[in-house]
Amino acid sequence: MTKTLAGKIALVTGGAQGLGRAICERLAREGCRVAVADLNLAGAEETAADITASTGQETLAIEVDVSKEAEVEAMMQEAIAAFGHLDIVVSNAGVLAAEAIWDFPADKWRFVTDVNLFGYFLVAKHAARVMMRRQSGVIIQINSKSGKKGSFKNSAYAASKFGGIGLTQSIALDLAEYGIRVNAICPGNLLDSPLWVNSLYKQYAKKWGISEEEVRQKYMNQVPMKRGCTYDDVTNVLVFLASDQAGYMTGQAINVTGGQEMR
Repeated sequence: MTKTLAGKIALVTGGAQGLGRAICERLAREGCRVAVADLNLAGAEETAADITASTGQETLAIEVDVSKEAEVEAMMQEAIAAFGHLDIVVSNAGVLAAEAIWDFPADKWRFVTDVNLFGYFLVAKHAARVMMRRQSGVIIQINSKSGKKGSFKNSAYAASKFGGIGLTQSIALDLAEYGIRVNAICPGNLLDSPLWVNSLYKQYAKKWGISEEEVRQKYMNQVPMKRGCTYDDVTNVLVFLASDQAGYMTGQAINVTGGQEMR
């Protein structure tokens, strides 16, 4: 089978688990050597080892807090030392904390934006410095449908994701002349992901006084295609954006929401 990204080198933040792990696995299957970066080093090491065992691709685990510039810069340098350069950088690390605006602790609100928005800025900044040397590269942010429409009692997350789209467009303008493309992907609710299955269904069921199955159905009913977003839905678009097939696309925020968001 043809590997769309054969010979490319990729780095993924938040790569140890969930969607980040799925992205790392897919990039490796498409022919990439992959740096798995995460605050959870043990998880990153496990993911990297599993990917090498299943695909034969070389991997690297890196510990990083994306909200700290020195660590982001060191992450890029560690990847360069191991692989020589970077072709694809995926800014996936993110956190979510939901509170009504009148109850939202200021430190918790800032933490969400520090990771999701400031962290993306730092990753893009230092990826750009690396990629400008070769006059090529792709930066992809994992955004959200909450980057297109406000989110109920979820202001910090929505603000960070709205900001991420503006940042994506601005960085794309900065880097176009250097042959570097910058795009974002806006997934819908990943209803079968560990975040939902192990946490959110229980939280929402308790909050609303309904069953977990009713919570799931409530969210599925909001989607015209009547199903949740899957990891494959997201990684299919990511591989396209990372490939030369998307060579004339930059500054875009692509919805992967089953029709739930169309702007």
